[in-house]
Amino acid sequence: MKKIVDVAAGVITRPDGSFLLGQRAPGTFYPGYWEFPGGKVEAGETPAQALVRELDEELGIRVQALNPWLMREHHYEHAHVRLHFFEVPAWSGEVNDHVHSALVWQHAGRLEVGPMLPANGPILKALRLPRTMGITHAGEIGVEAQLAVLDTALAGGLRLVQVREPALDAAVRESFAIEAVRRARAAGALAVVNGDEQLALRCGADGVHLPAVQLAALDVRPDLPWVGASCHTRAELERAAALELDYAVLGAVGETPTHPGQAALGWEGFARLAAGLPLPVFAVGGLTAADMAAARAAGAHGIAAIRGVWGAFA
Repeated sequence: MKKIVDVAAGVITRPDGSFLLGQRAPGTFYPGYWEFPGGKVEAGETPAQALVRELDEELGIRVQALNPWLMREHHYEHAHVRLHFFEVPAWSGEVNDHVHSALVWQHAGRLEVGPMLPANGPILKALRLPRTMGITHAGEIGVEAQLAVLDTALAGGLRLVQVREPALDAAVRESFAIEAVRRARAAGALAVVNGDEQLALRCGADGVHLPAVQLAALDVRPDLPWVGASCHTRAELERAAALELDYAVLGAVGETPTHPGQAALGWEGFARLAAGLPLPVFAVGGLTAADMAAARAAGAHGIAAIRGVWGAFA
């Protein structure tokens, strides 16, 4: 049995959404392949400490901020690697090439280099996932009102919509879903339908979002491009990961009108439950756009909200 080697990797980002990749040099494993910069965690180091050191040594930059993000394991021919991915949104110094054959800034939706190191490849899909999810509530505010705020939010930059309408009757829910998905797709946004895979297929959605009860009943991942799930426990998060879902939504971080009286996780509880998972996790529960920095610091991919998101794009 191969010993597990812990590696820290940095998703170094710029304000335009691009991230840095390095090409592995000749004489190393997988020469010519592209990877996220980083390196082995040495004895006595945390993965975060290792990444700060490695980025100084490899690139000559000083990390000013980093956020825990994903953890993925991969079995190479020479080692069993456990990769701790961190997002690095702020650093100082000039990026210099000390160990790689080349460095490039790339965007997840239009990668121009390859091949990617096998353990790093799945990270690219996670990077395509927008950071803010707007969850519809037309059953509460009315269909026309919801479509109006949806249009405003899409025009303002919202790029991920979950159609969640348990209060609407079936016919109205379907017509609303069709129209919401149409508008989202026209704006270049992803749209998922809550709890109904067949409705997602009929209305041309990008995927389906599974309530926790559906997640527990599944044996295989639904055959759609994007599949996520609502989770409230570590076991549910691990179930979502085992099914290779694309994301999870974890909460409630704070109290919400949707779940009155439910104990809130808080950021400490969220960070504890979401740590070390291979899929992005959104924070949900009484959140607004103002909570994004706290969410990312706790290891969240971003935030999801029923009420707190729509006004942010007005």
